[in-house]
Amino acid sequence: MKNILVLCRGNSCRSQIAHGYLNYFAFKKAKVYSAGIETHGVNPRAIAAMQEDGIDIKTHTSNLIAEYKHIDFDYIISVCDHVKSHCSIRFSSSAVRIHQHFRDPSAVKGNNRKIHEAFEVTRLGIKHFCRAFVKQYL
Repeated sequence: MKNILVLCRGNSCRSQIAHGYLNYFAFKKAKVYSAGIETHGVNPRAIAAMQEDGIDIKTHTSNLIAEYKHIDFDYIISVCDHVKSHCSIRFSSSAVRIHQHFRDPSAVKGNNRKIHEAFEVTRLGIKHFCRAFVKQYL
């Protein structure tokens, strides 16, 4: 079983969505963790967006990256440019590092429809990325 860590700035949206999809697509092939360099709590809109696709992340928690520094990861996936350039925690040098930036849907301003669309677009992009990741690496 592989250990996968998904990182983003606040561990509230993008990393949580990726965590949910990786759990789903890698069913019993990987132990998935997600964390941030800050914790912002799991965004309720991310939970709702995932529920629309049948994935339940409402029991996820927002965690700091330092909580997992003792784990030997096989893959470390960063899903935002901020964490790629600001993460000071060092993990095993043998971990395969993959970076794929996704737009932060929680940063979108506007009416509920516009915000919902932003979450949907980000969710779909992450879903495709996670499916391809599992196919290629697991």
